Amino acid sequence: MILTVMKKVILLLVLAGTVMLTGCDAFRSLAGKPTSSEITVKRAYIDSLNNAHQARIDSLRRVEKALADSLAVLDSLKQNGGTILNPSAMGGLFTTRLDYRYYVVIGAFTQRSYAERLLVKARDAGYIATLISFRNGFNAVGLSQTDHLEKAYAALRKIEQEPFCPKDVWILVNE
Repeated sequence: MILTVMKKVILLLVLAGTVMLTGCDAFRSLAGKPTSSEITVKRAYIDSLNNAHQARIDSLRRVEKALADSLAVLDSLKQNGGTILNPSAMGGLFTTRLDYRYYVVIGAFTQRSYAERLLVKARDAGYIATLISFRNGFNAVGLSQTDHLEKAYAALRKIEQEPFCPKDVWILVNE
């Protein structure tokens, strides 16, 4: 009887020592359950998936905001009687290669010399001006080149205050 009790005590001490030295992972692996290191790896993987998902959501929110801002600008242009034209509406571009999507056009002339005079006035006022030639024979003067409609609209409002600016200023969309 003392022998069986001793055997039980020794077995319990061995079992307790095994648990203390190896932790629960030994029993978890014997039971077919994931160990703490496997759980840590799975948590890291899930965190990386969550981070990637959040990055996609943030990207979509930025695009959504940009679209909302563009629509607000278009509404403002419509309310203020502004105009946005595509080069194809004027017969397409002739020789000019445009590097930006939006240009504030302050004048379009059939005689190139008139466009060049306005170009000089705009440059003298501190603007970077571009001469834009169309297939229909018009030569336009474009200012405030940008790839963002909001910036083009803000530039249009500023340019309208300039003394050289006519009343029929508009935004060219280079697509």
